[in-house]
Amino acid sequence: MTRLAPILLALLAFAPLGGCGDAPASGGAAPILRFTAIPGEDPTRMKEKFGPVADWLSEQLGVPVEYVHATKYAASVEMFKNEQVLLAWFGGLTGVQARAAVPGARAIAQGVEDPRYHSYFIANASTGLERGEGFPVGIVGRSFTFGSKSSTSGRLMPEHFIRQQSGGASPAEYLKSDPQYSDGHDKTCELVQSGAVDVGVVSYTTYDRRVAEGTTDPKVCRIIWQTPDYPDYNFTAHPKLETLFGAGFTAKLQAALLAMNDEALLAGFQRSGMVAATNEDFQPIEVLARDLGLLR
Repeated sequence: MTRLAPILLALLAFAPLGGCGDAPASGGAAPILRFTAIPGEDPTRMKEKFGPVADWLSEQLGVPVEYVHATKYAASVEMFKNEQVLLAWFGGLTGVQARAAVPGARAIAQGVEDPRYHSYFIANASTGLERGEGFPVGIVGRSFTFGSKSSTSGRLMPEHFIRQQSGGASPAEYLKSDPQYSDGHDKTCELVQSGAVDVGVVSYTTYDRRVAEGTTDPKVCRIIWQTPDYPDYNFTAHPKLETLFGAGFTAKLQAALLAMNDEALLAGFQRSGMVAATNEDFQPIEVLARDLGLLR
């Protein structure tokens, strides 16, 4: 035994600590819940809005939560698909795209206002276009910009209404010029107000917020049409939440989101509260996305 002692000690030194199986050693770093959001506003505002949401969720859930900024709408979908984030505040279209790419992903919450969302068609005052109840046919022949190519309120639904008005013609065919893509609602407002573009389409929440802040002059950058309502933004949860944080965590996360009643947090969303959401709520968006070739 005396001769074997050094050998046994050496073997013990290289033996793994703890028992059998793949359970993490006690004291290991806790997993972090990372989430993102489509960049509908400028990066500074996005971080100011979602940083406090991360802190609040961390307190409610008892796990570390971090907001990760996405620079593009498509990037937010890729981050979700690649498991870089397991929760995202998507628009209607990006939510449909993300859930199609990740089997088992679920829409779990949306703003009280989101089942009845809408867009504004806006125009520079120099065009002479005025607000009306019907589709603004005066946009034909004008320079025009959508928002992001993956935006529900800044592209998908406005394009749908243009095609509906034109009997199926593409925006370029109907407008008689190729539309631009500004990549964001704030940018669309800036382009139209400066006169760089005659007409644009924008999320009503962004336009209303900018008017309230004084960054958009409604006399120069005019609303000329409000679209019919459609479902839009939502929180979508990745199925890996259940394996990383334990069975039932998604339900706990949903309950936390629905209980969000802090006025400052809700003001960042421009929502009065959160309500439950399901994938089926966005079926009309999915149908349109497939029809327009925006969903594989």
